[in-house]
Amino acid sequence: MSRTELVIFDCDGVLIDSEVISANMLILELQGYGVEIDMPFVARHFLGRSYAVVLKEIREQFGVNLPPQFETDYRRRLLEAFARSLTVMPGVTEVLERMAVPFALATSSSPERVRRSLEITGLTSYFGPRVFTASEVARGKPAPDLFLHTAARMGVAPDRCLVLEDSVNGVRAGLAAGMEVWRFIGGSHLNGQDLAEPEDARPHAHLARFDMLATLRPELLHAKDRVDP
Repeated sequence: MSRTELVIFDCDGVLIDSEVISANMLILELQGYGVEIDMPFVARHFLGRSYAVVLKEIREQFGVNLPPQFETDYRRRLLEAFARSLTVMPGVTEVLERMAVPFALATSSSPERVRRSLEITGLTSYFGPRVFTASEVARGKPAPDLFLHTAARMGVAPDRCLVLEDSVNGVRAGLAAGMEVWRFIGGSHLNGQDLAEPEDARPHAHLARFDMLATLRPELLHAKDRVDP
C-alpha cells in the first residue's frame, strides 16, 4: 500500500465500546412493536449502518413501520445509557496522543450522537472539527461516499488513507474508496460472533488491540518519551 498520510477512525465499536449498548437498547425498544431480534441479527444487518437503513430493514423484514417518535425515544434513551456506561476502547487515548500523521473520524452515527459520545468518553479535544458523519453524504456505508468525503475534506488522496473499521459494511466502504482497511476486532460486541468476511469485505489486516499498532505500523506513532538512566 502507499505511504499513509491520513488515518480515518470509525467511532462506534472502534474508538468507543458502544455497540453492545446500542444493540441491547435497539432490541429492547423494538420489542414494544412486536419485532424480536437478537445480537447476531443486529451484527449482520445493522452494524455500521445508518438509522435510515435500520428503519428500511425493519419495514422490509418484519412489515413494521416504526412511528416518527421511535427514533426520538430511542436516541434519548440510548444517550442516557451512554452517559451511564459508555467507555473508550482500551489503548485508544494513548494512540491518539502519539499519532504522528493526521487523523479524522468518519461515522454512520448522527452528529448529536457522535458529539455526545466523544464528550462522554473525553475524546472531543482529539478530533476537533475533523469529525464527519453520514449526514454529509448521499449514501452511507457500504458505499464509499463518507470515506471519500473525509479524505477530500482532509486534502489527502484515497490511496494514502488507512481506515480502521469494525463492521463488514465499513470494511466494504473503505475498500470501495480505494483505501487501506484494517478491521478492528477488539470490541465487546464481536466477542463470540461469527467473524466470517465476504469476499468483498476482506480487510488488509486485523487489529485486536490498539497497543498492537505501535508494533505493526510504528511510523504512524511518535516514539514514547524515554528517560535515560
